[in-house]
Amino acid sequence: MAKRQNDKPQSSSGLFGIKRSNRSADKHWGKNCFNSSFPTAMACYMLTNGIPAIYNKLAVVNGELAVRASEISLREVFNSGALDCGSLDFRFESRYEPYQEYSFDTIDGIDLVIKSAGGRFLAPLEIKLTVLPTSGTANLPEEQWGCEMVVRSATTSYCALGMFDSVKDESGAVRKILENACADIGSWTNDFEMTHKTPTLADCVNEFERKYLDRQKPLLMQTVWKTQGQSPVLADNAFDIIVWSDYAFSRLFLDNNTPDKGKMSRPMRATAKLARCLWELSKSGKIRLGEIYRQMAFDTQTDKEFAIGGQLWARYVSSERIQCPILSKDVLNEIIEPGYIELLRPERRFDQTLYFTVRH
Repeated sequence: MAKRQNDKPQSSSGLFGIKRSNRSADKHWGKNCFNSSFPTAMACYMLTNGIPAIYNKLAVVNGELAVRASEISLREVFNSGALDCGSLDFRFESRYEPYQEYSFDTIDGIDLVIKSAGGRFLAPLEIKLTVLPTSGTANLPEEQWGCEMVVRSATTSYCALGMFDSVKDESGAVRKILENACADIGSWTNDFEMTHKTPTLADCVNEFERKYLDRQKPLLMQTVWKTQGQSPVLADNAFDIIVWSDYAFSRLFLDNNTPDKGKMSRPMRATAKLARCLWELSKSGKIRLGEIYRQMAFDTQTDKEFAIGGQLWARYVSSERIQCPILSKDVLNEIIEPGYIELLRPERRFDQTLYFTVRH
């Protein structure tokens, strides 16, 4: 018989692998926390059992830049070496302090910062928890199903910081790539000017990414949960993790870099910000990151950078594992300790699905 809620060990988070964290045991199960705590626990489960994640990585295919799927160890994603999950400290919604050296103003937090138990910073990761399929793709053939992703400006700023961090020893070469296009800009906040100049900035970033393909690294960890069509019932093979490199993630806006009714679109805005950050960092090694992301708003909200619909998402995720995710729905009994499911408040679709699946 499963333990009741009040029988759970107080020292446990109730989630696989999360022994050290800046969240209390109860907080992991809260409305705005579970969607990052659960994917972290699933990643810990895959790390412990030697199960690789899907790795969306940028490559040159037939002379063109394209996102291609391979596999990656969760040890590499966490940058944890030989450490097991019990020796890791999971800091949610925290700043990755090694990147602070690149900004005069305080950088934003990211969904998950991984540290060693001894305090060494290992990796920053943005986390997405997404359902497959979306309502817009559920009526398509299963191989065309997709997920929706809503991207925050914090994600794109960490993309820029991480990309520069990997090439900081090549600052002169980076500046040379971006100099002509960026130095010619009179005002980075002028909608008319930037609408016309952003395509050239995109070309410069493309050149940058071709040159430094071997420097890309994990940025975004997307946990996918698959249902039987649009029903709330989990598919038998229900869970998988897609890790997007910073370069692969950037293609979501660089490839869709077209104006919206003749004005700056959200993908164009993200492209311009990335180019500006790389250029200014290549010149001085330190920028006012917050000012860039606040000033370059172009009459749109700044907390949401852009969104990707299911059909567009499916064009970037080619792994066959999407049709048959690597983890069965039965892993819930290993990832969630007995009794803890009662802490969920099944108001959202995912919480409802897990709640009734585990208690079935």
